[in-house]
Amino acid sequence: MTVPAFQDLYPEGWSHCFGCGRLNEKGHHIRSFWDGEETVCTMSPEPWQIALPGYVYGGYLACLIDCHSTGSAAAALHRAAGQPMDQGPYPRCVTASLKVDYLKPTLLGPPIELRSQIVSVKGRKVVVSTSLRVEGQECVRGEAVLIQVPEDAFTPR
Repeated sequence: MTVPAFQDLYPEGWSHCFGCGRLNEKGHHIRSFWDGEETVCTMSPEPWQIALPGYVYGGYLACLIDCHSTGSAAAALHRAAGQPMDQGPYPRCVTASLKVDYLKPTLLGPPIELRSQIVSVKGRKVVVSTSLRVEGQECVRGEAVLIQVPEDAFTPR
């Protein structure tokens, strides 16, 4: 049995995000999963996603932390509501704030691993702390505050 990613369980109308939307043809298609009490995502940047030769562009890294955090918050809210983790739809969250600390240059080539911990869940607000690592070395650290949005919060244009 294959476990669906959090992002696979978003409602269709919420599945177009550039970072994590499964329906965005040109997006990154970030896929996040539970690993015990942490969430995990592995990504492999394309050669053109560079800051300078051999190193990954920082904006791409911030996007990974943002969208992995959003998925992690949705999963935490889904879990807190007592819902089965392999069934959707998952609630959707938007980023209220994102703090990113670049600790060292991130090598292009080896897979990037993101691991997040749910710091708190209070009503519609979730705080997520993320470590981005390459070959076991922490390169970027982020903290995001995410807010669950009502299902009818946004209407397609």
